Amino acid sequence: MSSTTRAESPTVDRGPAPAMNHRQVMEALSGILLGMFVSILATSVVSSSLPKIVSDLKGSQSSYTWVVTATLLTTTITTPIWGKLADLVNRKLLIQIALVISVLSSAAAGFSQTVGFLISMRALQGIGAGGLTALATVLMADILSPRERGRYMGLMGGIMGIGMVGGPLLGGVITDSLSWHWNFFVGLPFAVAAIIVLQRTLHLPQMARKVVRIDYWGAALISVGIASLLLWVTFAGDKFDWLSWQTAVMVVGALVVLAIAVLVENKVADPIIPMHLFKNRTVVLSVIASVAVGVAMFGTSVFLSQYMQVARGKTPTQSGLLTIPMILGLFLSSTIAGRFITKYGRYKGFMIAGGVLLTGGLALMGTIRYDTSFVLVGLFMFVMGAGVGMLMQNLVLAVQNILDVSETGSGTATVAFFRTLGGAIGVSALGAVLGNRITGYLTDGLVSAGIDPAALGGGTTSVPDVSTLPEPVKTIVESSYGHGIADLFLIAVPLGVIALIAVLFLKEVPLGRRSGVEQLLDQEQTGEAVLAEAGTPGAQQAVGQQAEAELTDAQQGTPAHRA
Repeated sequence: MSSTTRAESPTVDRGPAPAMNHRQVMEALSGILLGMFVSILATSVVSSSLPKIVSDLKGSQSSYTWVVTATLLTTTITTPIWGKLADLVNRKLLIQIALVISVLSSAAAGFSQTVGFLISMRALQGIGAGGLTALATVLMADILSPRERGRYMGLMGGIMGIGMVGGPLLGGVITDSLSWHWNFFVGLPFAVAAIIVLQRTLHLPQMARKVVRIDYWGAALISVGIASLLLWVTFAGDKFDWLSWQTAVMVVGALVVLAIAVLVENKVADPIIPMHLFKNRTVVLSVIASVAVGVAMFGTSVFLSQYMQVARGKTPTQSGLLTIPMILGLFLSSTIAGRFITKYGRYKGFMIAGGVLLTGGLALMGTIRYDTSFVLVGLFMFVMGAGVGMLMQNLVLAVQNILDVSETGSGTATVAFFRTLGGAIGVSALGAVLGNRITGYLTDGLVSAGIDPAALGGGTTSVPDVSTLPEPVKTIVESSYGHGIADLFLIAVPLGVIALIAVLFLKEVPLGRRSGVEQLLDQEQTGEAVLAEAGTPGAQQAVGQQAEAELTDAQQGTPAHRA
């Protein structure tokens, strides 16, 4: 990390770093949470209408998967880049730029006439979403201590719940009453409001300037390696066999590129993903659990709209309403757990409960079929959502709590990176599995009923509009999609077990009581005091010893830097 000194001021005794009062915190949080709401809304508003969108644009099951995967891919790749930038340059400006990218690309997607253009705009939207994903949590760490953060993390969970519930509902109403194209424009007024509110309410102290060194090679290598793996998962079993020369080239090539990326990250001055973070047990276990949560959260919930509309014959509006139990579980669990975490300063017990609920919810969802009672489906979704709510933000909190304030951005983004990576791989892999399962179930069902598979019009690989199908074919299609989507949840159960095991081995460190801004100001005051006394013997040696001690604390995960 680069360093600078500030020798222009001889006055060093400025007293303790000021803490923000509740009103100032809420004013600053209003803009941060509004920005997060914009990001969630821009994504969730189209989730209930995706089956209709892909059907209207004559897309396939692979297209459906890539409309989602494209966003997750670019979000995954850019999240650590935004996180590193957050450690180097103005975070307030960064989140405003991310907002502009996210919403303008979403609006451009509204003019889509082909699946290819839609996928490309969704990929661009993911760049902005990566910034919002990394920066919202980093900015919360700036203004809140880890102990207080639990309660406000619950508030963030509530905002996420509103966006994830309101988005599909709003998108369904717009699709049914106007056109799905209008879904992509609803985020514009919210984005403008978020930018204005952030400008007026988020006031971070001016810190010492840093020399910005962007790790372009690391970013490029990570991007190529991850993209290659996702492309392989998507095309294997469809365009070519899983065991084929194409598979060997793509997998080996991706692993070689990622291995080179690791070497580069160990050599450069300001790596995108600092490798020394992985010497810390809390970071490693949080990353493992985040990958599992990402697969479970993104890789299964993204297909719920398909289950509701294709397997159950519901409209986009009804589809949004029927997924409320999962979001309600996420909202309640994150809010309640957050308040208790702030009150008692302990978080591991809630994370263990989250791992149990997530695993159980996935297993229960694996039993659903096209005619399962909606009461049971809602109950199963509630359990799964409650598990995600107790795990997702608390994994970030655990990592932020043990990192030095100078690496909060990189550490937060690293956890978010692997969570989104798990989601991207999960959507691609589970989408490929779903395509194969549905093709098999449909073909078997149609042949058994003495019906030519060509009766579906687009064949067994296209996403059908069940409302246009005759009754015998409609029932077979609904049964095939219901069974195939349930299989995805069963496949994800072992990942829930992995998340639970990782959390069980997590070492709980008492939550600190000082915000990131307070720590930064105290570090600057300490530095100025040492500089002012630089004429005294041993001053320079004291600086070196202090820096070495802080680095050791950060790497070992000790809470000394949060005393």
